Amino acid sequence: MRKVKNIETYKSEEPAVVTIGTFDGVHIGHQKIIKRLINTGKEDGLKSVILTFFPHPRMVLQKDSNIKLINTIKERHDILDDLGLDYLMIKKFTQEFSRISAEDFVKDILVDKINAKKVIIGYDHRFGRNRNADINDLKVFGETYGFEVEEISAQDINDVSVSSTKIRKALEAGDILKANAFLGYNFMISGVVTKGKGLGKQLNFPTANLKIIEDYKIIPKQGSYIVRATVQGKPVFGMMNIGMNPTVNGSNQTIEVHFFDFNADIYDDTIKIEFLHRLRDEEKFDSIEALTEQLKKDKTTALDYISKHHAE
Repeated sequence: MRKVKNIETYKSEEPAVVTIGTFDGVHIGHQKIIKRLINTGKEDGLKSVILTFFPHPRMVLQKDSNIKLINTIKERHDILDDLGLDYLMIKKFTQEFSRISAEDFVKDILVDKINAKKVIIGYDHRFGRNRNADINDLKVFGETYGFEVEEISAQDINDVSVSSTKIRKALEAGDILKANAFLGYNFMISGVVTKGKGLGKQLNFPTANLKIIEDYKIIPKQGSYIVRATVQGKPVFGMMNIGMNPTVNGSNQTIEVHFFDFNADIYDDTIKIEFLHRLRDEEKFDSIEALTEQLKKDKTTALDYISKHHAE
């Protein structure tokens, strides 16, 4: 799959079938639409293209918006690549772009740059300045500029919006199993391993402290989780704690991972962590010794879960 980040300087000579949207999560509802896009491209001899916008329009148009996204741009790219999409085109969303007319958007971007011959779009899709154009307008533009418009049904659009809402709510509640079921894959976060205070090592549970660069990325509810990662080419399991470390009077949220059967220097490495299951809420223990005992129990529980559900 090819990613086009600077659409302003791009011009395709290949005819394309296009859909437009954020596709945050690329969940099972999205995947249904994307597979339809890809299959249409193969049947009609067209390149399959997703046109997406970044930053998220709400981040630009609503400055106080605290919207959190299920995927970073890189995560979204990797998932779409695995699905077999031909092109991911990212249009930088700005105040200026939000004021472009519907016809200019169609002519300048869909037709002149992407070379759209077919557009697959939701029945309720709105676009252009003040979102004043709809699918009927798009069909009229299609007749003018030589592309076909295919409508995505209300049921499919509803599945997409409901799934996104349920995934965010599930993550906020720490319900990883529900979130993963709607995603169709394991929810993940990626970050850079940084040095922490070394408490985990003192407790004989050394941890990799993860720094998430993208502040718009949604982080699941505080607590302990069973996780999996590929580190230095090796698949490893572990347990992650997201929280404030209340037993030692921590004041900032940290994300720490203790990997099982792994002992290598991974400082400054960027790693991707998949969430498999939630262990428990974060607790404040009466002593370091009590915390250590709980970590031992957590490890036993985690290893038992892994052996039952993720045996090689």
